[in-house]
Amino acid sequence: MPIKKNDVVKLEITSVDSNGQGIGRYKGMAVFVPLTTTGDVVNAKILKVKKNYAFAKIESIVDKSKHRVNSDCMLFSKCGGCALRHVEYSEELRIKEEKVKNAIKRIAGLNPEIVNNIVGAKEYNYYRNKAQIPVGADKDGNIQIGFFANHSHRIIDSSSCLLQPKIFSDVIDIFKQWLINYNIPIYNEVAHSGIVRHLYIRLAEKTNELMVCVVINSNELPYKKELIKMLKNGICNLKTVVVNFNTDKTNVIVGNKCKTIFGPGYIIDELCGLKFKISPLSFYQVNRSQAEIVYNIAKRYARLEKEDVVLDLYCGTGTIGLTMASNVSKVIGVEIIEESIKDANINAKINGIDNAQFICSDADKAARMLKSENINPSVVILDPPRKGCSMQLINTVVDMVPKRIVYVSCDPSTLARDLKVFEEKGYSTKEATPVDMFPRTAHVETVVLLSKGEVDSKKVRVEFSLEDMDMSGFQNDATYSQIK
Repeated sequence: MPIKKNDVVKLEITSVDSNGQGIGRYKGMAVFVPLTTTGDVVNAKILKVKKNYAFAKIESIVDKSKHRVNSDCMLFSKCGGCALRHVEYSEELRIKEEKVKNAIKRIAGLNPEIVNNIVGAKEYNYYRNKAQIPVGADKDGNIQIGFFANHSHRIIDSSSCLLQPKIFSDVIDIFKQWLINYNIPIYNEVAHSGIVRHLYIRLAEKTNELMVCVVINSNELPYKKELIKMLKNGICNLKTVVVNFNTDKTNVIVGNKCKTIFGPGYIIDELCGLKFKISPLSFYQVNRSQAEIVYNIAKRYARLEKEDVVLDLYCGTGTIGLTMASNVSKVIGVEIIEESIKDANINAKINGIDNAQFICSDADKAARMLKSENINPSVVILDPPRKGCSMQLINTVVDMVPKRIVYVSCDPSTLARDLKVFEEKGYSTKEATPVDMFPRTAHVETVVLLSKGEVDSKKVRVEFSLEDMDMSGFQNDATYSQIK
């Protein structure tokens, strides 16, 4: 008898998918069950049936996996932020490492042995230096500030999140009280009415400078002096307050225009020994500590020499390229977001770096322009968004004939797809190192070395150890033991 909606079936969870959902099989059909992990045996209620698979939810747990732990967050099963808070951290690392290996094998057709052990995080709580927090109201008009429920725009009202610094909770509480005190109209996304849409917070972890940005559906923020006063009185490390204007009927969180109402309009953080200016719209990795590890691995993979020219595509505020600048002849960074390029130029200046050039452009367009000018970099850094690289960009990069390509990816599937194309075009994938940039979520960062010819055939891991980096403070066996 075929499986149907509302059936309750007994499943043994045998694996975990790329979104952190457990997978069991019922009469040969794959059934995806959130909040489960390998080794769980559950009674699952079927919610939706497709031709070859189904979705379900836990009705009851028959037998707990040895890797299952009690979640330390009361909102975990409701909020869409975390996917793996119900498993021990060592198992989370194994799941993510396997995710990368499987993509490398299935999609790229490569030997998964090129994938090193994953580098875990020394702290899997309170690591996010950025939060974009929705503001809304319930059916009774009560203000809701918190996090979207999974796969919805329903706000779960909460000022605290274990992924975010504790100071963010203080900001949220003060902001909510300001909304109440001055009866500020809350945005309604259905009617496209009201003013306040999101609260956007950024923290520079090393310098402790804090930015508060209010995203509004208006040309003016009412009672802004009162907000600044309340924030200054309650937040000792407040550096700046900015208003972002987003009057479009869209799901995009921030608009393109900002106005500073307190402080300089930016914060400064330190990363890999350099200072970086961070504006509201500029890209900066959300986990500074793990970003340093990623950039150190990228730098080692690049095998830099003084005569090298490095092309840093999708450069953001210039972080990766600038950390390499002292080792090479020139760095050229490309980024499509204008504010990020402005910050990248400032970052070069404040760090005394005079051999870096930044171009505001689409990555492929800029690469083709540089190729037409006979600029052929010896090293190309690729750090694309989740969708990966376009075929046109890959072709342009290959035409430049760089000695080495360092690919930094936040999505193993699109990474593996692109690696397969590079392999077909003569570049060999030498080594990959996953890094847990986003603990407790299903996401994983991976750094990959590709090269042309045999120059890099010796594995880089033989030439350096991750322990050579600034890895002090790794006390958790579940994380440090993963670094071989």
